[in-house]
Amino acid sequence: MTAGRGSIGGLPRGVFVAAVVGIVLLLCSGAVLGLSIRALGLHLQKKPIYPRTGLVMRDLPVETERWRRVGADRFEPSEIEVTLGTTNYVTRTYEEKFPAPGQLPRQIDLHVAYYTGSIDTVPHIPERCFVGGGLQIGSGTRVVPVPLNSERWLPMRDAPEQWEGRAYTVSLSRGSFSNRPGQRVLLPLDPHQVQMRVTEFSLPGQPSLFAGYFFIVNGEHRSSAEGVRLLAFDLKADYAYYLKVQFNSFRVKSAEELAQVAADLLDDLLGELMLCVPDWSEVVTGQWPEEGGSTTPRG
Repeated sequence: MTAGRGSIGGLPRGVFVAAVVGIVLLLCSGAVLGLSIRALGLHLQKKPIYPRTGLVMRDLPVETERWRRVGADRFEPSEIEVTLGTTNYVTRTYEEKFPAPGQLPRQIDLHVAYYTGSIDTVPHIPERCFVGGGLQIGSGTRVVPVPLNSERWLPMRDAPEQWEGRAYTVSLSRGSFSNRPGQRVLLPLDPHQVQMRVTEFSLPGQPSLFAGYFFIVNGEHRSSAEGVRLLAFDLKADYAYYLKVQFNSFRVKSAEELAQVAADLLDDLLGELMLCVPDWSEVVTGQWPEEGGSTTPRG
């Protein structure tokens, strides 16, 4: 059976013309969208980025002025690392060296994991992972401040204009405990406002486990996984990274106590952590990554 004069390829002429027009409009709109994205300098795909220092998470000092590692670092089997989504991480227990008179030394587990490139990665958080592992949420989840000590902080010199009043540096230890003794390191923006999301978990017959975390994202900090995605999806940025900083303890009795112990450890360790992520002021001002330079981590 042959098509009539009012049809093309077996379709009514009007339907065929409408389909062609629709396809042309779709292709043109896609081309216009692509041109617009390029003209506006938007970057929908993020490139991986690593610190100029070449340091990775396992390079964090095992001892500081007031804390030391207990036992060995803990790493997961390769099949679990696939689920974790990164091999640039470390899980470590720290114990204070000089406990208060008559008190047992405080201990806390630190887990830090670095992610870069993909902005669609869903951060692994205790509320999902621990419950999946059989723990039950006890009194719920709260966001509490992390009371960091600012005595060694100074406002950043020559900070980018948009960072005025928000950027601070901290001096690292001048002793043998630092990867860069005496160096000043840029902290996450607004370090006075760091908050931690803390959840109490329970198992029958066991003391409560308090787990808390925050993220360092493109030089800033956030207390939620949603905040990570919103900040990392900066359409003007070529690069994206985030660092999950998590603390666990069976020895504390409240979210506030966990945040206090974490702050006491971070007072010694936060600057060292920032050596293991890119200095975002250098990224913002175009100093890093260097053109043609390596952006891969040290093995």
